[in-house]
Amino acid sequence: MIKPAPIFKVCSQSEDVKAFLGDSPVRFYLFGFAPQSPTYPYAVWQVVNGAPENYINETPNIDGYTLQVDVYAKSASDARGVTSALIDAIEPHAYVTSYRPESRDDNTMNYRNGFDVDWLVNR
Repeated sequence: MIKPAPIFKVCSQSEDVKAFLGDSPVRFYLFGFAPQSPTYPYAVWQVVNGAPENYINETPNIDGYTLQVDVYAKSASDARGVTSALIDAIEPHAYVTSYRPESRDDNTMNYRNGFDVDWLVNR
């Protein structure tokens, strides 16, 4: 059975993540599901690709996912703090493979930071 990467479960159990993103609920949303007027800071994640680990003589027992995580905050220090807390929560379970450039939205003046994760999930 194919299972999704447990990114929300792992991150929502981290005290450092909850210190930034709250705990009721944790403001770590599946892409497209953040509230229209969110409380800051918050983060979103999405699967950007996935594939089974195929073998020549047996069926796959692992699925690999690449996930994109984006953090939005009112200050650069909050964006960096949330990013660091999320990475610290994720790295014992998966691989951070790249960091995305920091940016600032011209209209809202909010900060954005992000990274990619490769996660192997046993079936």
